[in-house]
Amino acid sequence: MKTRTPPPTLTEKYSGVPPRLASIAQQAKDRLYSHRTAPESIPRRHDVRLPPDTTREAFDEAIRMLRQALGPENVVLNDQPLVDGWYLEHPNTHDAFHMVDQEDLVCSAVAYPGSTAEVQAVVRWANEYEIPIYPISIGRNVGYGGSAPRVPGSVVVDLGRRMNKILDIDAENASCVVEPGVSYFALYEEIQKRKLPLWIDTPDLGGGSVLGNAIDRGVGYTPMGDHFANHCGMEIVLPNGELLRTGMGALPGKGGADNPTWQSFQPAYGPYSDGVFSQSNFGIVCQMGFWLMHETDHQSYMITFARDEDFPDIVEAIRPLAQKRILGNIPQLRHVAQELNVTGLPKSHWYSGTSPIPRDVIRKHASQLPCGDCSWVFYGTQYGDEASIKTQLDTIKSAFAAIKGYKFFLPFDLPTDHYIHSRALVCSGVPVLRELDWLNWKPNAAHLFFSPITPTRAADAKVVHEINVRLHAKYGFDLFPTLCVAGREMHYIANIIYDRSSASEKRRAAGLMRELIAEAAREGYGEYRTHILFADQVAKTYGWNNGALMRFNETIKDALDPNGILAPGRNGIWPRKYRGKGWELFGDSVEMAIGGTIAPKL
Repeated sequence: MKTRTPPPTLTEKYSGVPPRLASIAQQAKDRLYSHRTAPESIPRRHDVRLPPDTTREAFDEAIRMLRQALGPENVVLNDQPLVDGWYLEHPNTHDAFHMVDQEDLVCSAVAYPGSTAEVQAVVRWANEYEIPIYPISIGRNVGYGGSAPRVPGSVVVDLGRRMNKILDIDAENASCVVEPGVSYFALYEEIQKRKLPLWIDTPDLGGGSVLGNAIDRGVGYTPMGDHFANHCGMEIVLPNGELLRTGMGALPGKGGADNPTWQSFQPAYGPYSDGVFSQSNFGIVCQMGFWLMHETDHQSYMITFARDEDFPDIVEAIRPLAQKRILGNIPQLRHVAQELNVTGLPKSHWYSGTSPIPRDVIRKHASQLPCGDCSWVFYGTQYGDEASIKTQLDTIKSAFAAIKGYKFFLPFDLPTDHYIHSRALVCSGVPVLRELDWLNWKPNAAHLFFSPITPTRAADAKVVHEINVRLHAKYGFDLFPTLCVAGREMHYIANIIYDRSSASEKRRAAGLMRELIAEAAREGYGEYRTHILFADQVAKTYGWNNGALMRFNETIKDALDPNGILAPGRNGIWPRKYRGKGWELFGDSVEMAIGGTIAPKL
């Protein structure tokens, strides 16, 4: 296998990998590139994609003024070849996992502000020239649109490159304050450097923005896995350029200092406004506080279940354990097909056909893996001292013992390269890279996430699972479901892996996504997060009382952003300037746009 250019480390680049993971990152990159059949880049057919209703002359003048405000080196035109890269060397010009044409959802330029004041300057500039802007933290929101603006030709405001400072770590308060460019890797390494007995909570991959993940309501796996629920205090630039601090931060501190309670109490006085800045386009979050977890003893484990039809019984067993908080973290329930996937070996290693891998083939290969011939795999972690962990595990084993054929494994029962060791790190706040191995399943692999919420109840989970089984088979995709389980709800996350060099495969993936959203919604189950191309469809499913929620969101949007400059269309929220003018994507619009152009259908 050819060794490629080393990925950047944290000592070289704010978004790089810690030196402790350099060799692992190199191996991951080499494996991923070894499966590629498509070129890194293809020649561009067009020059700079201009913002809507903007001439090149007006655009050039606007860019000249933006460069005066930020410095010429901090405003870069998007007129070079588009390179998809990979997780650690990702683009900020387009979606690396492009569902439509690579050259479609692109920005016109990228701006790099270095401070909150410079973010305010960018926002005021956008209002003056009526050019839409699209803020990103680091741009690793892969599977949901990455760095791509919903309105082509927008100026991407990349907050990560120059706003990547850990502003504070308060060991006594077990909290921190970070800028958008701080990754989980960077925060973890800094805490280790200071030798503080604190944990962060990290998602499956550690390269994402701590701030960005939280405002998109991402999750991790320790007891503090709900990232937005464990934030405290935000500094926000509003669409008119005004600066806002939420929570206790609205109270001036003594002598001009930050209020000492800002990272201690979330709501403060009056309406609790933080929530409207998550998954919205109502402001640009420039600083955010987070609570940290005190380190503790922990024990990860794996439980396997023999039959596919055990699924309802597993969910029913999980619910009381989760509601009583016997389960220590946000555990995962995965189908055994993913035990093949996370080895990092391609699908062709397991199955030579082009159809979804048959169940009997999965069973055959699983029987040769440490998990054995099983159907469902549960990954959990318990916390506390040795005695309390033993009591917790005894209770968990007793609950699952009613399901015939279940087997219990501790990490030392399994080989050192088994996936459980990665889960054990993540569940103790250590960011890793192992989840990248999913993408070796297909050449030129990209993915979409279908992410509905169901109650932690067998009847509900079964409905959503059966919809996934049926529609994945209809569209010819392997089903990789992961259920992140809490006491009253589960995130059912299906990873749709497709070859981004194949227009026909992308159309099938888009068709699958569209039908999954529609069928789940008809049964009363909605997505908590989605790809930017499906945001309009998902937003419309939340249509109770003739769309009262969207009307509320539009009222806020129009009040805060009358010129419609900030991330128009993000999460289905369109400002008055764009609303009803053909920008929304419904029905088979995404499939029809593949090989074409995303543009308003007047």
